[in-house]
Amino acid sequence: MKPQASKAFAAFIGLDWADAKHEVCLQAAGTAQREFRSLEHSPEESNAWVQTLRTRFNGQPVAVCLELTKGPIVSALRHYDFLGLFPVNPLTVAKYREAFTPSRAKDDPTDAELQVEILLKHRDRLMPLSPQSPTMRALVQLVEHRRRLVGDKVRLTNRLTSALKNYFPHVLRWFQDKDTAIFCDFLSRWPTLKAAQLARRTTLESFFRAHHVHSADVITTRIEAIKSAVALTTDEGVITPNALLVQALVAQLRVTLQVIADFDNAIAQRAQEHPDFSLFDALPGAGAVFAPRLLAAFGEQRERYASAEELQKYAGIAPVTERSGKKTWVHWRLQCPKFLRQTFVEWAAESTRHSFWAQVYYQQQRAKGKAHQAAVRALAFKWIRILSRCWQDRTPYDDSVYLQALNRRSAPLLHNLAH
Repeated sequence: MKPQASKAFAAFIGLDWADAKHEVCLQAAGTAQREFRSLEHSPEESNAWVQTLRTRFNGQPVAVCLELTKGPIVSALRHYDFLGLFPVNPLTVAKYREAFTPSRAKDDPTDAELQVEILLKHRDRLMPLSPQSPTMRALVQLVEHRRRLVGDKVRLTNRLTSALKNYFPHVLRWFQDKDTAIFCDFLSRWPTLKAAQLARRTTLESFFRAHHVHSADVITTRIEAIKSAVALTTDEGVITPNALLVQALVAQLRVTLQVIADFDNAIAQRAQEHPDFSLFDALPGAGAVFAPRLLAAFGEQRERYASAEELQKYAGIAPVTERSGKKTWVHWRLQCPKFLRQTFVEWAAESTRHSFWAQVYYQQQRAKGKAHQAAVRALAFKWIRILSRCWQDRTPYDDSVYLQALNRRSAPLLHNLAH
């Protein structure tokens, strides 16, 4: 993870990537001449280009600067052992370009050349890409894809709720949870109130029992509600299009729920096999969802973060302070990995339901006038500091140990805990 010396590289390459083709700027070590070329985005051409580099520089290390830490081109280049990949923030290249081009003119070959300059002049500020194990890389993508699927599920249930309110709002009262198999199956079988009321009582009873509703009182109450319901509208101009939309949304929701379950199985399999999983599995409120996400957030490269403060800043949890003249203002960090920040914030919010001191700390922040999100971020800031020490020391978190540490420091939080 340490910056590599200039003499270690036989050439320096800037690669400005795009969907169809990439612009490349190359400067061999010991020369000032720069070569430019375009590279089609295809596995065959990428491999042929890399093999040309290997032959030309006799397999000596070559530094490549690019504006990505993951993606197709990174995956294509990462498995060549003689290439050293140096990811740089796209905003860094943009600001570097604007410093010397006030007109804001932009061209891909120029950006590739700027990346070469950044490599040559500021490589001591860049960190070479050091990939984690295949299992961890897979876990990182699995938990992120799963969270997006959960977002899809929420959007589908919201659209279902909106469509049902137009003609069949009763079903929203009969089933509190919309992301369930019983809700999908009911609407697939009886997409309208009329269809549900025409169903025989024995048919409805069999349906509920088949979906593990064993309480006779609950079944009777639901059937009576179905039979006595009054239609919101009988206008076929409203019912027909909305019922068709509901059927389409239910089909999508059913597939999404199954895929989320498949992701849960794949995530559990990989996370539970990792030696660090126990550090996160025992955290308050972590459970089957947040424990793998926290494991992926910290990763397995303990040398990556020199302190908890570095992780707090990188994750976007630590606020940013700006000063100019006599003015000072503090705001939240805009440039950060959004999913990483989301992981810490969502788990911190969940931890208030499982950890007494976390709930008290959250209430303390609200009492200071902070909004909900600001209070949760403050709690996440505190949690990262705690978890970083547990992670570095490979010691599972223990509520009683943390409270004893607070007592030794006479922390103000203890006063609130006592009340």
